[in-house]
Amino acid sequence: MPYAEVCVNSPAALRPVFSYSIPANLDIKTGQAVWVPFGRQILQGIVVETSQIPGYPETREIIDIIETAPVLSPASLKLGKWIAGYYRCPLFQALELMLPPGFERRSIGMICPTGNIVQSRTGSLGDDERQLLEKLNDSGPLEVKDIEKMLGVRRAQRAISRLINLELARRQFEVGPVRVKPRQDTFVELNIDPRLARETIDKLGGKAPRQSAVLEYLLVQSEPVPWQDISRAAAVSTSARNSLAEKGFILLSKQQVSRRPIPVVSICAEKPLIPTGPQTHAVNNITESLKRNLSRVFLLHGVTGSGKTEVYLQALAEAISLGKKALVLVPEISLTPQTIERFTARFPNQVAVLHSRLSLGEQFDQWQEIREGKYSVVVGPRSALFAPLPDLGLVVIDEEHEWSYKQDTSPRYHARRVAVEMCRINRATLVLGSATPDVESYYLATRGQYRLLSLPDRLAPRVSPALPEIQVVDLREELKSGNRSIFSRALQNELSGTLSRKEQAILFLNRRGGATFIQCRDCGHVLSCRRCRVSLSYHFEEEKLVCHHCNYRQPVPQVCPECSSRKIKYLGAGTQAVAAEVAALFPSARVIRWDSDTTRLKNGHRDFLHAFREGRADIIVGTQMIAKGLDFPGVSLVGVINADVGLNLPDFRAGERTFSLLSQVAGRAGRGSAPGKVIIQSYCPGHYSIQAAARHDYAAFYSRELVYRRDLYQPPFSSLIRLTFSHTNDEFCQREALRLKTELEQQRDCRGIAGISLIGPAPAFLHRLRGRYRWNIHIKGSQPAQLLDLVELPARWKVDVDPLGLE
Repeated sequence: MPYAEVCVNSPAALRPVFSYSIPANLDIKTGQAVWVPFGRQILQGIVVETSQIPGYPETREIIDIIETAPVLSPASLKLGKWIAGYYRCPLFQALELMLPPGFERRSIGMICPTGNIVQSRTGSLGDDERQLLEKLNDSGPLEVKDIEKMLGVRRAQRAISRLINLELARRQFEVGPVRVKPRQDTFVELNIDPRLARETIDKLGGKAPRQSAVLEYLLVQSEPVPWQDISRAAAVSTSARNSLAEKGFILLSKQQVSRRPIPVVSICAEKPLIPTGPQTHAVNNITESLKRNLSRVFLLHGVTGSGKTEVYLQALAEAISLGKKALVLVPEISLTPQTIERFTARFPNQVAVLHSRLSLGEQFDQWQEIREGKYSVVVGPRSALFAPLPDLGLVVIDEEHEWSYKQDTSPRYHARRVAVEMCRINRATLVLGSATPDVESYYLATRGQYRLLSLPDRLAPRVSPALPEIQVVDLREELKSGNRSIFSRALQNELSGTLSRKEQAILFLNRRGGATFIQCRDCGHVLSCRRCRVSLSYHFEEEKLVCHHCNYRQPVPQVCPECSSRKIKYLGAGTQAVAAEVAALFPSARVIRWDSDTTRLKNGHRDFLHAFREGRADIIVGTQMIAKGLDFPGVSLVGVINADVGLNLPDFRAGERTFSLLSQVAGRAGRGSAPGKVIIQSYCPGHYSIQAAARHDYAAFYSRELVYRRDLYQPPFSSLIRLTFSHTNDEFCQREALRLKTELEQQRDCRGIAGISLIGPAPAFLHRLRGRYRWNIHIKGSQPAQLLDLVELPARWKVDVDPLGLE
C-alpha cells in the first residue's frame, strides 16, 4: 500500500510530518495539497514525500485532494525544509510562505443529532441539554460557534459533551468555504442581425432609451464586451440588460477575467539606455553567470544615482532572452509603484506584482498567472520572494541593506539569506544592490564569497554628476544662540531659497505623530500605554494619544492623572509637528506628509508618488519610507530634522542604521539637473556614522565599524540567536528564562562546546508589549544552533535566528 508523508497545518502537530495511507482512487503526487484527518478535525496538508513504507506505524487515510496540480514544486519543498531547519519554525509555516493566496481554509465543527431518542437517556437531561437537543432535532446539524452563542461557551461545551456521552448527538467536521475564486464577469454580445438591431433601436426610441443605448453600444463591437464597460459608457442598469436578454436581442455569458493591479495602458514604453563602462562591466558579469547557470551572488555597490536600476533592467533583459524568469525585491511597498513603472515601461505586459496591499482576488490571480508562466518578471517586497516562478534564473534585491527584508513573525526569515539558498537550489543568479551595503554583505564580498561590482559615480547629464553637498548643523549651538525651532537657521534659509527657485524639498524625520510623549511639569508623570511599557505619542490631527506598538488609543487628558495638575507639556516632535511647522513658516508651500498614518489606503503610496513627481507639492515630510530609493528629479534640498533618532539605542547596529538612513535620504537630492544640498541636524555631529555620511564615505564607515564588530565579537565575526519568553506574569517569565539559561550552560559545559557565550537573561528592550512581559537570552558564537539542538524549547519560547534590531 502506498503512503504519503504529509505536513499538516496545526499548531498542535508534534512532528513535522505524519504518515497517511493513499486511497486507491486518489493519484497523490509530491507537492499536492490534501485534506487529512487529524485528531477529530479535518486539516489541510502538503504531501512532502510518497513511499511504500509508512514513516510511522500509526497511519490514517487521506480524505481527498484539494487541487489536482501540485501547489509546490520540488525546489519549493526543498527550500521550505531548509527554512524550517535554519529558522527553527514548524515545517508547515515555512511551506505556507509559498502557498497560493487564500489557500488556508478552516474546518468547521458541527454537532449532529443521532436520532436515538430514548426516554431513559433523555429523562436525565438538564435544561441546556434539552434545549440543545430540541434545536438539533428541529434544525438539523449546528455549528459549535452557533451553539456557544446560544448558551455561552462553558454551558455549550457541557451540553455538547453530555449529549455526545449519551449518544444523542455526535461531532463531525466540515470543510469551510473557499476564500477566493477566479473572477467570473458577465459579457454581452448582439444576438440578432445588425440590420435588425438598427430597426429595433428605432422602434424602442423614446419608449426604452436605456435598452436602445445598450444596442447602440453593441452595434460597433466586434466581440463580446464586459457588462461593466457598457454600464459605465451608456449609464444603464442591469434591468435594461435583462429585458433585452429576455427578448432574445442580446446574449449573456460568463467569462473568467483576471484582476490586474497594474494599469499597463498608462505606462509609456522605454528603450534601454546606453550603459557606462562600470555598468557594462556589471551587466557582463551577471550575464556570464546567467548563461552558465551559476548560483553566483553579486553585490552591486553604487552611489545614489549611479544607475543601479539600469543594471537591473539590462540584466533582466538578458535573463528573459535566455528563456529565464526573474524576481525583483524592493524593501517597501512605497517603492513598488515607482519600480513597476520603470520595469513595465521596459518590459510591457511581462511584469507581475505581489504585495499585501493588493486585494485577495488580485493576489490570487497574479499568483496563478505567475505559476502558469505568463509573466517574465515579478516585483514586490519581501513576501514576493516566494512567487511560484518557473525557470527562475535571476533574483534582484534592491536596497539589500534594509531591515524590512527581515520578517518579524514566525518564520523569522531574512529575504537576503533565503534568496541565497533559493538561488543555490535553482542554480539562479542573485544580485544584491545598495549604495550603503550591509556590513555583513560587504564583508562577505571582500572575502570572495560574494562578487563585488562597483558603480562609483553618478550618471550625467540627467542626474547632477556631483553628489549633493552635505552640511552638518550642531543643534547645541542653535540652542545656545536662542533658536528653539525644530529647524536650524541654515535649514530655514535653504528651504526659503528652494521654494523661491520653484524646486522641491524633502524633510526627513524617522518618527511619526505630533509629539513623542507628554509629561506633567509638576510631578513628572509621563503618560504610558496600559498594555506596553512605552510612552504614548500625541497625534494632534486626531487629538489622541497613540501607542505605536499595539495601537492603543486614548483621549488627551486635560489634567495629569497622577497629581491633577493642568501643566501638561508636549515634548519631542514627529512628522505631524514638522508638517505643521513648515506650514506656519511657509504658508504658501504645498506640503505632503508621507508616513504610515497617511498611506493606509490601497493606492496611498502611488498617489503621493505621482503628486510629488508631477509638481503638485513643494515639500514632502516623511519617515524612513521616503529614504528608500525614490527618484524625484525636482528635489534639490533634503533636510534631516534629527539625525540622532535611533543613534544611541542599545544595539550594536545603531551606527550602521544611522549611516545608511542618512546616506540614503541624502541621495534623494540632486537627482535632476539642479545641484543637491543636504542639511543634517544633530546633537552629536561628531559621531563617526554622521561624519562618514556627510563625506559620502562608505569605506571609512565600514573600516571603523568593522573594528568595533571584531573587538566585540559581533556579526560578521559571530552568529546570534535570540530566545524570547513572554508571559503575563513578570516573575514567572524571569524564572523560566533563568531555568533555560542554566540548562543551556549545563549542556554547553558537559559537552565541551567551545566558542559559545550566553548573554542574559535580561528584560527585552520593550519589556512589556501588548500585555505580556518579555525576557531575552542571546546565544553568540560561530555555530550557536548546535547548542540549541541539545535542548527542547517549550512552546512559548520564540526563536529568532540572525536577529535584527531590538526586541
